[in-house]
Amino acid sequence: MFEVNEYFGGNVKSIGFKTSEGPATVGVMAPGEYEFGTTRKELMTVTSGKLTVKLPANQEWTEFSRNETFEVDPNQKFQVKVDGESSYICLYR
Repeated sequence: MFEVNEYFGGNVKSIGFKTSEGPATVGVMAPGEYEFGTTRKELMTVTSGKLTVKLPANQEWTEFSRNETFEVDPNQKFQVKVDGESSYICLYR
């Protein structure tokens, strides 16, 4: 069944579901700056808009646009800046 989540006062919302390859979420982010933590390896693909991301091992911010994917290892924190409403799909491994 679906699991609906809301974070950062409703500025980030996601729906969790199961794929043949494992759990996943699809979600949306309103403009803002956010910090997320991982418990599993995450593969996040931008589906609309853009996300500017600071990954754990980097000091630089990297921009990811539609159909671009970034990866975050388990037990890490990463930061995201969002300039306009954006969407994503995240696969957990």
